Amino acid sequence: LPAAMAAPTPVSALVHSSTLVTAGVYLLIRFNMMLVDMIFLKFLLLLSGLTMFMAGISANYEFDLKKIIALSTLSQLGLMMSILSMGMSDLAFFHLLTHAMFKALLFMCAGVVIHMMSDIQDIRYMGGISFYIPLTSLCLNISNLALCGIPFLAGFYSKDLILEMVSMSNLNLMIFFLYYFSTGLTMFYTIRLLFYLMVNDYNLMVVYNLYEEDYVMLKSMFMLLFMSLIVGSFLSWMIFNYPYMIYLPINMKMMVIYVMLMGLFSGYLISNMKIYSINKFLM
Repeated sequence: LPAAMAAPTPVSALVHSSTLVTAGVYLLIRFNMMLVDMIFLKFLLLLSGLTMFMAGISANYEFDLKKIIALSTLSQLGLMMSILSMGMSDLAFFHLLTHAMFKALLFMCAGVVIHMMSDIQDIRYMGGISFYIPLTSLCLNISNLALCGIPFLAGFYSKDLILEMVSMSNLNLMIFFLYYFSTGLTMFYTIRLLFYLMVNDYNLMVVYNLYEEDYVMLKSMFMLLFMSLIVGSFLSWMIFNYPYMIYLPINMKMMVIYVMLMGLFSGYLISNMKIYSINKFLM
């Protein structure tokens, strides 16, 4: 999946958000009645949990902008497949739809950034993006936060519901750890991306090619921004005709928020250690 990043960015936006990568998940959603009570689902749960975990780990060591977003797609696919292997196909479909919104927005913003950087994908060359293209950076940050599952954005409704259903089912500690650690890792590489792109000084590598905002792209990006704000609550009203009854203690309910705050804090600490590229030109 991250090796398929040689394609043009609109192609990868379509492929990773809605078309080609999620076709297997959609096929298993359609065939979910044939798959109940199979021993295959236990293996699928283990494999998709490990997929979430390893994709989150390897997104932290990637320097290609599109590969980071591809690995986050892989992590969300592991989330969909694992909740599908627990027999809740409507939750998997709900997360498929909400993930399509903010991931398409994320790839469109990344395409604008790459085009502005004169086709450089390495995030070590970037920095200080938010001074030059503020609206694209706004869309990028909001879709990243929706990916992390910040409350009341699109990703929160599906992701939080999935994690609470995992917490209610009597699974072992390893599945539990894989789920929550992968959620923390999502926050981690998002903060890393934000530090490389927004906080870092501008690296002056491709300074002659700084365009202004691409207003043709911004029209569709604002539509996707609006959708990734409202589509979570809207779809959770529209899809579930019968509410999921979730009885959990308060610490287990807040566990997603705790893990997100821990990922935020540790990502901030790691990025504050100035591991990212020191600006050799300005020095």
